[in-house]
Amino acid sequence: MLIKLAVLFSGNGSNLENILEKLHKKTFGKNTFEVVLCVCNKKEAYGIQRALKYGLDTKIIEHEKFTSREEFDAELVKIIKESQADLTILAGFMRILSPIFTQNIKAINLHPSLLPLFKGAHAIKESYESDMKVAGISVHWVNEELDGGKIIAQKAFEKANLNFEEFEAKIHELEHTLLPETIVKIFEND
Repeated sequence: MLIKLAVLFSGNGSNLENILEKLHKKTFGKNTFEVVLCVCNKKEAYGIQRALKYGLDTKIIEHEKFTSREEFDAELVKIIKESQADLTILAGFMRILSPIFTQNIKAINLHPSLLPLFKGAHAIKESYESDMKVAGISVHWVNEELDGGKIIAQKAFEKANLNFEEFEAKIHELEHTLLPETIVKIFEND
């Protein structure tokens, strides 16, 4: 079965490239995955170049050009529905989404902390600076609450004596393993 994926990103696009490298046009069990849509809300984002390496154009929808969050989300929903994506992946997409998006699109988000702790844009720094002995990442369903949807998968590691750069590198290393694994697992029993 062909599983169509839409990937939304805002910046560097390392998780986008990871999905393209590990899943795009690859088969796992009875499912073949294909990224049919890349969307970015920033026209200067490096991830656009990463998508081009795989022959994919990125649809750029700049949120500043819309009068409201809901108007922007309505455009996102329209484009995703047109692509007929089976699943939308927020891979570093730095936007809080309204019910217009969350009630119409089946989406997962990758978050760089062990939810429900350290929600929001500063999760890596807050997790690093906390007294916790472990840190990690989460993949969760997207709903109206910021980083509040049902958790699908998590991976943790011991913080030990890592400096911030090593800590951040460990977070990204785990992201690059857990996200593609989780996408495959979501469709395993369909």
